[in-house]
Amino acid sequence: MSEPVIRARDLRMRYGRAEVLRGVDLDVRAGEVVALLGPNGAGKTTTIEILEGFRRRSSGAVTVLGTDPGKGGEAWRARLGVVLQNWQDHPRWGVRQLLAHIAGFYARPRDPDELLEVMGLTAQAGQAIGRLSGGQRRRLDIALGIVGRPELLFLDEPTSGFDPEARREFHGLVERLARDEGMTVLLTTHDLAEAERLADRIAIIVGGAVTVCGTPSGLASVVQAASEVRWLEDGVPCQERTSDPSRLAFELHRRFAGPVPGLEVRRPSLEQSYLNLLAGTAEPIAGPVRDAEDDRRAA
Repeated sequence: MSEPVIRARDLRMRYGRAEVLRGVDLDVRAGEVVALLGPNGAGKTTTIEILEGFRRRSSGAVTVLGTDPGKGGEAWRARLGVVLQNWQDHPRWGVRQLLAHIAGFYARPRDPDELLEVMGLTAQAGQAIGRLSGGQRRRLDIALGIVGRPELLFLDEPTSGFDPEARREFHGLVERLARDEGMTVLLTTHDLAEAERLADRIAIIVGGAVTVCGTPSGLASVVQAASEVRWLEDGVPCQERTSDPSRLAFELHRRFAGPVPGLEVRRPSLEQSYLNLLAGTAEPIAGPVRDAEDDRRAA
């Protein structure tokens, strides 16, 4: 396999005595969409800022597009697209004016007018940026992030302030960028539905480290989140929570010597698996971080 677009090993960050990152390990492959999930203060934004080259790490080995982000030059930065969590600059510039100005720094930029149309900002093209609504400003941030046709796009809480329609349109845009242009995307989000829709893999950061990483469908099995098995016994509803619902269903089948009345297996959702992990109710993961997709291939 080719070298990952992003590769981090034992990434650490300290602010004085406070250790914000405690050994982040992460690989992102070309063309992937990877989502970073975690509670506030877990280290998501700090991780992103180090990978973007905006913040120097305390220790650890990191490469982004084959370069140490702490040493990346202008040519390297031109291959990145960055959408920050908060960006309050250039309030007096016109929307199209700023987008066209930024496009001029790239060799093969997107057409500003076409991009404004895609982002639903054509009506605001001549408007001062400081007069945009929060959702409109967020759309402009994303337009500025992709105007240079980046190979790698960083999105930090990209849909904050979006209404449902704008969020749906943005999801379609990210899917097209990854599918049609092969763009690699690393995003942070608190929206589990967004992560489940967009991400090929999800990495969950808890306490400054990636605790688990895998496909949305595989995370529940990796964190050993319990499933709920329901059935009827002598007409009485019964239920049991178990990490191995297949085994319990088999045991019930043997006990009933045939079909189990009212048998129903409810496997944990991504949301329940995530909440269980944050609450510490999931089985601890020993050793190196496991990838749910690798576990599935090995099964």
